[in-house]
Amino acid sequence: MTKSDPRAWMWSDAIEMLNRAERMHREMFQPARLAEAPARQRVPCWEPPVDVLETERELIVLAALPGVDPERMTATIQNGVLTIAGERILPAEFHRATIHRMELPQGRFERHLALPAGRYEVARPRVVNGCLAIVLRKV
Repeated sequence: MTKSDPRAWMWSDAIEMLNRAERMHREMFQPARLAEAPARQRVPCWEPPVDVLETERELIVLAALPGVDPERMTATIQNGVLTIAGERILPAEFHRATIHRMELPQGRFERHLALPAGRYEVARPRVVNGCLAIVLRKV
């Protein structure tokens, strides 16, 4: 294949895109650097992926947070922005385990979502199938 052959540059572009995606994944899920600091002093180290859906009466936010204790999460609205924050902690019984692979991020997380115009009331967040479900009623 030569440089003028489209297969050569297409293959090169595809490999570069895969490398970029892998770098982005590693950067997004870096472990917390300040895991031993008090929660109020820790900076967020990762953002959970979310889905935002709107019905006639409510806005529904689903945040992928498998293994996160619902008691360690908060959901607040301020100035039209929903903030989901908390911490994913490795259970104590796993601290002595040999880790062969760890892809689920640990430590502080925080996600800020600009909401569509309107006034909302946060219903009690609940965990559904590993996702935090937040229903925002339109008021």
